[in-house]
Order: sequence, then C-alpha cells, then structure tokens
Amino acid sequence: MPIVAHSDLPTFDRLRQEGEAILDPDRALHQDIRELHIGLLNMMPDAALAATERQFFRLVGESNQIAQFYVHPFTVPQLPRSEQGRAYTERYYETFEQIRGEGLDALIITGANVTQPDLAAEPFWEPLIEVIDWAYQNVTSTLCSCLATHAVLQFLHGQKRIRLPEKRWGVYRHQVVNRVHPLVNDVNTLFDVPHSRFNEISREQFDQAGLHVLAESPQAGVHLAVSEDYFRIVYYQGHPEYDTISLLKEYKREVNRFIAGARPDYPPFPENYFTLQTQAILDEYKYQLVEAKQAGITLPAFPEVLISERLNNTWHDTAEAVINNWMGIVYQITNSERSLPFMEGIDPSDPLGLRSS
Repeated sequence: MPIVAHSDLPTFDRLRQEGEAILDPDRALHQDIRELHIGLLNMMPDAALAATERQFFRLVGESNQIAQFYVHPFTVPQLPRSEQGRAYTERYYETFEQIRGEGLDALIITGANVTQPDLAAEPFWEPLIEVIDWAYQNVTSTLCSCLATHAVLQFLHGQKRIRLPEKRWGVYRHQVVNRVHPLVNDVNTLFDVPHSRFNEISREQFDQAGLHVLAESPQAGVHLAVSEDYFRIVYYQGHPEYDTISLLKEYKREVNRFIAGARPDYPPFPENYFTLQTQAILDEYKYQLVEAKQAGITLPAFPEVLISERLNNTWHDTAEAVINNWMGIVYQITNSERSLPFMEGIDPSDPLGLRSS
C-alpha cells in the first residue's frame, strides 16, 4: 500500500513524479486500512538529506503489506547544517519531542558524516543515544543504517568500529547465512549490496555482542544482522537503499575533490560497479582532465549523463524484499496503539518466538 502524504514535504511530489504510489490524506481517511507509523531519523548532511529521504521513503512505500504508511522524518539539532539545511528541517521535519509524544511502530536511523575517531565525541552522540534508548523501550523494531549500526554497537555492546586499511567502496555479493529468519524469507540467497565506508564492525564483534548475522560477504563483511532477541534492532552495514547513480555521484564528488586539491590522488573506481567499457570512458576523461589541468586550460565536463545510462542496479529488488518482510513482521506484532510496541501476549525478549524454537 502507498505512503500517505500527510505533510507538504517535497519528497512526496518527487516520488509521485517517479511513478510511486502516494496517497492523499483525504483519501486515506476514507479507507478502512490500518496505519503504520515509521520514523526516519535522518542524520545525513545537507547535500544528501533529501536524497536519503527519497531512498528510504521509496523502500517503505514499495512494501505490499495491507497498511497505510505514515513516514515521519526528524533529525537532531546538534548536527551542523547550513542556513538552508536548517530551514528545510525546521519546515518539513518533526521534532523528537513530537515523535516521542505520539509514538512509532518502527524506526529507521540513517548514517551520518563523522569527523572524530571515537563516535562518542561526535555532536550527534548524546541525542542519538537518547533516541535509541527511547526506541528500544517504545518502538517495535529499529533499523540502523551503516554509521547508526556502528553507534549502537558501541553504545549497547562496547564494540567500537575498526578503521579499514582503505575505503570499502563498491557493490559486493552477499550470502544469506541464516535462511530461517523471516527477514530473509523468499529473498535471494545470493544478492548484491552497495557499501561506502572507511570503518566496520567485524563478524567477530557481532558474535561477541551476541547478535545474529543473517547475510555477509567475503569481501565486504557483515551486511545484515539482528539483535539478541532476533528483531527489535536490525543492523545494516551496507547501503541497499542507494539509487542506481549514488556511487557515481560519490565518485564524481571525489574527482571534484581531486580537481580542487582536497585529495592528492585521483580516486579509484568503486569496485564491481562500472563495466569495463564505462571504466574506459572514465579513464579517457581522467587523461583529458589531467592534461587540461597541467596546461591551464578549461577542464572537460564530467561525463555523468553518458555514464549514468550505462549503470545497472543489482540490489534494489532484494532491498525491497527485506524491507517488505520487515514491515510485514512489524504489522503482525505491533500494538494498534502507537505508544505501545507490542500487541498483548508478545514477549518483548523474544517477539518472534525464535529463541524457543
């Protein structure tokens, strides 16, 4: 069922233009269908704020559970933002106080840009921990994306992320290693996921924390895991929400950093993302760029349109299937009252009944 456009957030119009089903609130009121309220704690920087909204809204809206989805974006004010970014969140986002007062059925927490080796030194740490603490007691399930996964592992389990020798960047093949968990029910046992990070939580750290790994990659490590109780926290290390062009945008940004002198080396290609033909086009662009830069003449334009037409998306269907399963489980066990996480009779320490099976 569709997402309900319950505010004037521009993302709703953008998704309509893309062909997504967005329901007007007046029509929603005339449908005898249960509501599910999903929070989106969006901690991404200004440049990625709206794109991240669209990516997660799209995945939630493509779930085919019999429910109306109300997605509530919010952020933490301690994150540094431009005047424009601050105005955007103040106009279109709810506050955590509003979210806490009305309740949620599920919560998604995005990644964020970091500047400190220790996440506890980041300005968003204390407000993020406040949200996580509240959600664990009051929300049926919380899905943590990338940096949020690292933060929760540090906060709840004392497992600090490990710095990688180099950036893990590209699209990687993953294997489902627990085929009985309902989150991966009817999901391809081999599937791709984009990654883009300098740090990781290792498989050994997930195991030491008593968490359950559902999918991992020999090259990229753990992608999907769940909390000790099998459901109340879902952990992503990859970025299955990424658009087809997301890694291209990141690559272009790194090229521009090289042009501006912000990085000394020319960026490598994201792994397993560009075809050999595309790499040849980009190698030719690199040659022309370096030549023009040395000659002090006008730099060639980055061939973004040409490249974007040649990209393939090999991860979205599986991402949609996992979110669909997640929403379906939430629908089955959440309380009809938004302020209560579980329906009567559900054991919060074993909401799926998997510990006793």
